[in-house]
Amino acid sequence: MAAYFQDKVVVVTGGTDGIGKSLVELLLSHGAKVATCGRNHDKLYQLQSENPSSPLYTMVADVSSENDCRRFIDMTIRTFGGIDILINNAGVSMRALLRDTTIDVIRKVMDINFWGTVYCTKYALDSIIERKGTIVGVSSIAGYRGLPGRNGYSASKFAVQGWLESIKTELMDDGVHVMWVCPGFTASNIRNAALNKDGEQGGESKMNEKKLMTSDECAVHILKAVEKKKRTLVLTFTGKQTVFMNKFFPKWADKLVHRFYFRDRQLVK
Repeated sequence: MAAYFQDKVVVVTGGTDGIGKSLVELLLSHGAKVATCGRNHDKLYQLQSENPSSPLYTMVADVSSENDCRRFIDMTIRTFGGIDILINNAGVSMRALLRDTTIDVIRKVMDINFWGTVYCTKYALDSIIERKGTIVGVSSIAGYRGLPGRNGYSASKFAVQGWLESIKTELMDDGVHVMWVCPGFTASNIRNAALNKDGEQGGESKMNEKKLMTSDECAVHILKAVEKKKRTLVLTFTGKQTVFMNKFFPKWADKLVHRFYFRDRQLVK
């Protein structure tokens, strides 16, 4: 796998935490030239400090801002000469029922997860076409199965997958590979940073992190899938089971998902 990424220019959005950070570090170890962005200056500085001699470019950017995405992609191309692989990883989750949350929370989730993917892909597209590169979207099981308490998150991931499937077909004659990966429940920061009904970070996770796939494991699987040019990647047994059940036994899946997320009519996960 290392040889495949040697000297390739790879963009990873949201590279300061969780899966994104694991991807950045693994790519650098494989000899890739990596550009990443995030909203937290201190975390980007720390990432740069941990990799002082590596070909790593970082920029403070909010992917929900079209101008930030354009500047980040433009500066990456200026720095490294082009882009071979774009991994749209930046994302935010939510944990709130529709009756309790505000429209602004759902809009914020869509702006980051969906529009962030659209902005970065659009501005990187010419360079990726020129290099016959790869576009990746880090999606979720919530992009196959709508999850209670994550209605805006599920909507954003359904949108990402539908959009990527559309452009995958558009770009077939250009030699560009498009894929989306669904990590399932992974031990990462996304749940701790999930927005509550008021649009603030919830700061808690109801999951037993010890039983979940680590971000480092997830990064290995993603890069192997990129190298093999897979169409999609669904990780974890629970993730594969959920996708299968929802496709072939949707009514049963409704009941199982409800049982998993609710106790005494209250959202528990």
